[in-house]
Parts: sequence; C-alpha cells; structure tokens
Amino acid sequence: MPAKYHRVFLTALGYELGPQVVTSAELEERLAPVYRRLNIHPGQLEAWTGIAERRWWQPEARLSSGATAAARKALAKTSVQAADLRVVIYAGVCRENFEPATACAVADALGVRGAASVYDLSNACLGVLNGMLEIANRIELGQIRAGLVVSCESAREINEIMLARVLGGVNMDQFAEALATFTGGSGAVAMLLTDGSFAGDSKDGKAGHRLLGAVSQVAPEHHELCRWGLMPSDGLQQTQYMATDAVSVLKYGVQLGQQTWQVFLNELGWTPAQIDRVICHQVGSGHQDAILASLQLPKEKDYTTYRFLGNMGTAALPVTAAIAEERGVLKAGQRVGFLGIGSGLTCLMMGLEW
Repeated sequence: MPAKYHRVFLTALGYELGPQVVTSAELEERLAPVYRRLNIHPGQLEAWTGIAERRWWQPEARLSSGATAAARKALAKTSVQAADLRVVIYAGVCRENFEPATACAVADALGVRGAASVYDLSNACLGVLNGMLEIANRIELGQIRAGLVVSCESAREINEIMLARVLGGVNMDQFAEALATFTGGSGAVAMLLTDGSFAGDSKDGKAGHRLLGAVSQVAPEHHELCRWGLMPSDGLQQTQYMATDAVSVLKYGVQLGQQTWQVFLNELGWTPAQIDRVICHQVGSGHQDAILASLQLPKEKDYTTYRFLGNMGTAALPVTAAIAEERGVLKAGQRVGFLGIGSGLTCLMMGLEW
C-alpha cells in the first residue's frame, strides 16, 4: 500500500495523559503472592520491560472525554474550527460502546455538525496511523480541507481483571502470557490534518508538518499471537481477557518490520542516513533494542516514552511524537519516520518532513 502525498499536512498534535501514576513496584506489590509461588524476584517487571511507571485514568472516566480533551488541545494550536472538520475518526482499541461510534460522542462535544463523516476505525495499535491515512487520502483527492483522528486508551480495567486472574492461580507459562498486559498505560491523542489552506493554519503561522508517504505490510498468519477481547465467564456474563505470546510477537514483528522498512525506504527514496528522527510504537526496552538493531538505526535517532508511560496502544506513537515536538526533539526541516506495528500482524511506516 504505497502512498505519496503532495498537499497533506499534520497541522497539530494534542494529547492528554491519565492522571494516576502507577509504578511497576506498585504492581509487583499486588503480585507478591504470585511472585513467591513462582519464585520471581521483585524488580523483574521493570527489568523485563524497561517500564518504571505508567498512567491510569480515574475509575469510570469516559474515553470520549479524554479524546475530546486531546482534540481541543490540538485545535487550540490552529485557526481550524470544529465547523471546518469534515472527518472525525476515533481509532482507539478501547471504545465506549459496540454502537454508536465513540467518534460521535467526540464530534458532539467538539460541536461538529452537518456534512461530516464521523466513525470509528479499528486496527490494534495502528489505528491512529490508519486514521491519518484515511483523512490524508480525502485531502489529497480534494474532498476535504481538514480532518481529525483521535484515540483514548485505558489500561486500568484490563489490568485489574488480569491481576485478579493471576492471583487466582497461574503457572509460569500463563504468567508470561499475562506479562504484556502489565505494560499497558492510559492516554489520549488527537492528530489534526489539513491541506494547508487555512489562514495562519497553526498559531506559529505554518501549515504544519508535510506528510510525504506511507507503506503497509501484513503477516496475518500471526493474528493469534496477541489477543484482547471478551470471553465467557459465568452463565451469560462475559469478561475481558488478554493473552500475548511476547517472544513470538517480537520475533515475527521484527521480521515484518525489516520487510516494511525496505519497502518504506524504496517508496520515499530515502536512505537510513537521511532520516533524522524516528518515533516507534512504544512497547518496551526489548522491542526497541530489537527493532532498531534490525533496521540498523542508531538509538540516538529514536525517541521514547515507554519508561514512564508504558504501552498506550494506538496513542503510544502519536503521544510520543507530540511530546517530542513539545520538547524540541523534532525540529523543522527534519525527515521523520513514524514506525508502527500492531497485532495481526500489521506494520505501517509513515514519512514526514517536520
């Protein structure tokens, strides 16, 4: 799926983080009976993942509220108004309902009305990047001038469920399947894309960061390696479950990443040396080390947030990009690669001129 763009800009990024900081040490305190039974030493959760802490939303927090807060922050940086938005996509793994689309609640809160497309999109941790391409294609075709993709992920609920499950009694293999769940963090993000035609566009007078192209590669034969869904509980009741074969996800994910990387470089006409910065999906230290080594990218070109934010699913990569911009890590004129991977397995890489 190669795609090149000539009139699409990432005009503004906004984000919101869960307010409760949850450390790996705190989670291990709750897991102490499991650790004793399986002879696991305290401190291993951070040692295995590189994650010291992550964020959770408060109980009963609405996903649409987090996404709306991030959207308002993005819009506040620009001259774009809610009335200018012709597409609003909610792309989180976590949703408020099976129906209607969570995007409807966000659009309502922002004041989007009339002739707009408002819908949810789902593709594991790649949802926001896929949503960006949906909007970019419409802009490139001249159908719309501006669109917004938002997401809000919550790790509290699945973590509480998994904590109860492993405390009920698991063996080492079952605990290993649950480990990835405890890396999860909570956050919301908004990515505003435009055609660069708005007066002043952003508050600094720039149209934004030019989207140059994107490619996607898939290996759906590995779709059972990481699963999050509903399973029967008692009678007609259902409860959430998550299971991850982390070793296999890393092995086959790296293979798919290498394959996608070559297509990406060929499509954009770049060499690795010409890429100034990359923002990868935030999984943990093992994933970062493996993927950068496989792509022969020096660690100093990458920017990470997983140590303090964990894996926020669809929000992880774009929130990291927003923080990198906020801190001056991403600078005007740089060639930047967004390198995403999600369960399925699917890999999507996007090139921008910052």
